[in-house]
Amino acid sequence: MKTLILLLLVLLDLGLAQQRLHRVPLRRHQSLRKKLRAQGQLSEFWKSQNLDMIQFTESCTMNQDANEPLINYLDMEYFGTISIGSPPQNFTVIFDTGSSNLWVPSVYCTSAACKTHARFYPSQSNTYSALGSHFSIQYGTGSLSGIIGADQVDVEGLVVVGQQFGESVTEPGQTFVNAEFDGILGLGYPSLAVGGVTPVFDNMMAQNLVDIPMFSVYMSSDPEGGAGSELIFGGYDHSHFSGNLHWVPVTKQGYWQIALDAIQVGGAVMFCSEGCQAIVDTGTSLITGPSDKVKQLQKAIGAEPMDGEDFVDGMEFCSSGFQGLDIQPPAGPLWILGDVFIRRFYSVFDRGNNRVGLAPAVP
Repeated sequence: MKTLILLLLVLLDLGLAQQRLHRVPLRRHQSLRKKLRAQGQLSEFWKSQNLDMIQFTESCTMNQDANEPLINYLDMEYFGTISIGSPPQNFTVIFDTGSSNLWVPSVYCTSAACKTHARFYPSQSNTYSALGSHFSIQYGTGSLSGIIGADQVDVEGLVVVGQQFGESVTEPGQTFVNAEFDGILGLGYPSLAVGGVTPVFDNMMAQNLVDIPMFSVYMSSDPEGGAGSELIFGGYDHSHFSGNLHWVPVTKQGYWQIALDAIQVGGAVMFCSEGCQAIVDTGTSLITGPSDKVKQLQKAIGAEPMDGEDFVDGMEFCSSGFQGLDIQPPAGPLWILGDVFIRRFYSVFDRGNNRVGLAPAVP
């Protein structure tokens, strides 16, 4: 039996090796939090936003149908480039497995955040179609709303035709003014899509742009630009991980949601002794969990509050990778395995078999 399983794995790997891998480079920028901290402006920023981050993260709730867990966008560091329309208009986006919509700022947006980012000009695209339907996405710090249009979307040579996407007309306050990204490209399941639009990857599959219905994410730990970080459509790259992939079934097709057997701290089970649910989310930078559990975890690892929103372990500006976030039923409670997890574990998202593959990432 072991020989048969090994043979099947070899055949699978050979099959993957013959498929086309479409690579999307991801760039790692210094996060906005780090920039503000280095300038001594972090505390002032939170005061200007009238936010108490500890209170905010504990009280944040999320409805699965229309809300996004983009609560710690200040820590986002990995971005890629796409283009929309013909001739192409370029945008920097987060490739987000925790949502399913594509949106970018519209030329008609007058919010302060839109003025600091690339905006889409529908009149300059020969392939644009005006659909006119309204969309709205609720974030922890405000709402994003606009209209839905359709155009071709180019992701490193993968050209999706007739892709519906959001053109944001209003963006919330100062939330995205200083963000490094223009918009978001969601890679979650269709059930998460606001407005009933078909997600980009679903259209990639339907238009036969990928040989295998899967994509994978490698986030390099290299602090200077994240050299080698990439998103691969159509398979995965063995050079990014060691050992074999461990496949975990998706338990609910919305987020990339999986079951955790337990959560250990120092080798002993501390939470989820009877199992719990988590999502693998490239659109969340940290690891989040129920606020009461995360408080216990922070205490267990010796972290202390700092500046009203950070935890440090005694070294200057050495931040804990955990944050409290209460996701209420029916979606929650959920733990979110964000970028600090994905940097350690190469992640493969298999839509064909509805499973997530994890293996230790090669630094």
